[in-house]
Amino acid sequence: MKHYFYPLVLILLLVSCGPAKQTASNSGRTRESHIIGFYNLENLFDIYHDEGKNDYEYLPEGANQWTEAKYKKKLANMAHVIAAMKADNGVWHTVLGVSEIENRHVLEDLVSEPEIAAANFQIVHYDGPDRRGVDVGLLYDPTKMQLVSSESIPFTFEGSAISFDMTKEEQDNFRTRDVLCVHGIIGGEHFAFYVCHLPSRLGGKGQDLRARGGEIIYNHYVQMNKQFPGIKCVVMGDMNDNPTDESMAVYLRGRETFEEMVPEDFYSPFLSMLKAGYSSLYYRGESNIYDCILVNYNLAHAQPGTWQIQPLIKGKYYGRIFNKPFMTNQSGQYKGTPFRTFSNGAFVGGYSDHYPTYIVIAR
Repeated sequence: MKHYFYPLVLILLLVSCGPAKQTASNSGRTRESHIIGFYNLENLFDIYHDEGKNDYEYLPEGANQWTEAKYKKKLANMAHVIAAMKADNGVWHTVLGVSEIENRHVLEDLVSEPEIAAANFQIVHYDGPDRRGVDVGLLYDPTKMQLVSSESIPFTFEGSAISFDMTKEEQDNFRTRDVLCVHGIIGGEHFAFYVCHLPSRLGGKGQDLRARGGEIIYNHYVQMNKQFPGIKCVVMGDMNDNPTDESMAVYLRGRETFEEMVPEDFYSPFLSMLKAGYSSLYYRGESNIYDCILVNYNLAHAQPGTWQIQPLIKGKYYGRIFNKPFMTNQSGQYKGTPFRTFSNGAFVGGYSDHYPTYIVIAR
């Protein structure tokens, strides 16, 4: 499914844009900047059944006894993290991709939360085919990015160069999250944002499926880049893989440094951070960065005076993992890991099992 604006609207948007954050550069001149991030909201379900979806554990009578009070606590917690990032950066996100959300309704409730209502986030969302009903979505600040078009890209097996473990029948019955692609104008420049949640690692499986996810995104990007030469592109999501894994390093062509990139590559800022010991989540007791953000050559090797990804930490790393103490277990068996909503089957009122990640672009 696709939603489009007419080409004339795109032309008008390219010459009109909202204000960006003003920051001081090392040279003393004022620079514009924008925050672009991703957050896995860890099962943000409402308390109602969605027809055809296996959401029964997140109903008041379900296994999680998912009541209105718990739902409101979850919404408030998610909003508090987003507000905390604004407090740190001095500005709301221009773009925030999200995953593990049940439907548009939960996003409408989230952006209406008192702590973040002032951001006036707008929503891009499509209902997807995932059997549990979890989707991806995108929130954006309409004063900083103007929406041009969006589409939901299905996960299919047709035309793949990958050899799959699944039979043809299993492939036909497989359901997972679609990839969201959103086109927008920021400061007169054309951007595309991919938001994804690649297939799970449950049972130690899915490496070929996550590789296929990377292949789908990259193939779509190649065609889009031909249609819109010079477009700046950001891929973000819960990849269920590290930046060093095949889906990211091979099929999405994620590179660790600017110097090793060619125009067909993506820059993968969290790759060097993973090697340095940073973490966005823990899976089976191991530290990982599954919450990846990659940018294309046009955004990494930008022309002077245009939007370019910026260093954030020690002048060395180009991404940030936002992990304040209130979001982290401070004691016990899980000390030092994300403070999540449920632990060992019990509601503990935490935030998410993932930390949000973001990048900054400036010119």
